[in-house]
Amino acid sequence: MAGIKGVKHYPQAIKEAVREDRKQGASLKSLSRKYGVSKYSIQSWCGLRPEVELRHAAPLPKGRPITNPETQEQVIKRLKMENELLRNFLSAVGRE
Repeated sequence: MAGIKGVKHYPQAIKEAVREDRKQGASLKSLSRKYGVSKYSIQSWCGLRPEVELRHAAPLPKGRPITNPETQEQVIKRLKMENELLRNFLSAVGRE
């Protein structure tokens, strides 16, 4: 089973069947018992949870957040500092 440990992934056919039964007026409790699915999952699939709708409207970005790129002055300052540290290290170990 792929995905996060402990998270069940249901086939699309089950989700569609649950949605159809819900449209026919079945309760969440009866659907949960019939299909062996949690009420939370049923609410998510049927669009009854507001946070799910918000998540679909504006999905979270994936990956690492983009940091602000350094300006040229910041890069030069950082490189000068690194060069100074390397010079100090080499002179401390006796290499030139």
